[in-house]
Amino acid sequence: MLTHRRWESLGNADFGWLRAKHHFTVFDGGNPEHKPVGNLVVWNDDEIAVGGGFPFHGHKDMEIITYVRQGILGHRDSLGSEGQIHAGDVQVMSAGTGIRHAEFNKGDEPLKLYQIWLQPRTAGGEPQWNTRKFPKDDRSGRFVVLASGFSNDDGALPIRADARVLAVTLQAREKIHHELAPSRSAYLVVASGKVTVNGEPMNALDGVAITHVTNVEIVALEDSELVMVDTG
Repeated sequence: MLTHRRWESLGNADFGWLRAKHHFTVFDGGNPEHKPVGNLVVWNDDEIAVGGGFPFHGHKDMEIITYVRQGILGHRDSLGSEGQIHAGDVQVMSAGTGIRHAEFNKGDEPLKLYQIWLQPRTAGGEPQWNTRKFPKDDRSGRFVVLASGFSNDDGALPIRADARVLAVTLQAREKIHHELAPSRSAYLVVASGKVTVNGEPMNALDGVAITHVTNVEIVALEDSELVMVDTG
């Protein structure tokens, strides 16, 4: 079953420095139909103004994956980690027993990113932070695993959740298939472009929950970039 979450149906927030759309219900005023998919509980499409950012704040018992779509993300945390994450690259943070961090726009254009939150397999554990570059050329025409809770996914950033975060770029008229085990679901977002998913059209920035489906066929109607979470 495909359950679309069109861009215009998403919950939203506007704080001036931050404009956010919520694929999953975040606040009481969010769309009540947009419930978690497996252990995937948050997918925010954030735009942070030049000079803006989140001040130091804390997280606990959550796997947080950040996918930068445009601009440069700056990061500092209570572990002493610092980093700059550029468009197409990924940051992961295992909050574990607790971590505090700040994130901010380090560039001279609006910073656009996805914030993806997954519930961990077990609570606790030492907090960790990591980042990695993922050149878009490497994922042309094929899904590449960016972050994974499975040790056999070589090259992926490790997370402590029963899930994978994948991305692909497709040229117009290109087709790709993705197999899902019967016990698994997925959530797919069109970062850019237009596609069909099992024949159903999706526009840029739309999302779709994929449940009780074992074979997903995606056809690009124009050059497109897709990000997906495969979850138990």
